[in-house]
Amino acid sequence: MPTYTKSQDAIDRLSPEEFRVTQQDATERPGTGALLHNKEPGIYVDIVSGEPLFASADKYESGCGWPSFTKPIEPAHVTELRDVSLGMVRTEVRSTHGDSHLGHVFPDGPSDRGGLRYCINSASLRFVHRDDMEAEGYGDYINQVEDVT
Repeated sequence: MPTYTKSQDAIDRLSPEEFRVTQQDATERPGTGALLHNKEPGIYVDIVSGEPLFASADKYESGCGWPSFTKPIEPAHVTELRDVSLGMVRTEVRSTHGDSHLGHVFPDGPSDRGGLRYCINSASLRFVHRDDMEAEGYGDYINQVEDVT
């Protein structure tokens, strides 16, 4: 079983936007994320720790301006916390091992797929294409990826 950790080296490699989002709990501007319109088959991992977070098969177009997913690929890698910032109550989503701020989860997702919308910042994610998953150590998740192009 791989070990996923947050390291100073990984933090040092982040762009200013990635650092702001993952380490300072910021949010990228809606509609600007590099992965928003990605339809390739693969998985989305924490940009800091590499822990697998979401599968392309669970990504959908919610119209909110950020990549949206119906569920985590590995629930143990996602931590949900009460967030009362900005004068509202929300549920923040963080990576468990990297402790990266990912986004928020809302109860307005597709009802036929569980009813949740994980609204995630592209800046907190690294996409691993299905063709590269085995070589990068994510082969155990290939069965959760479908061709969505």
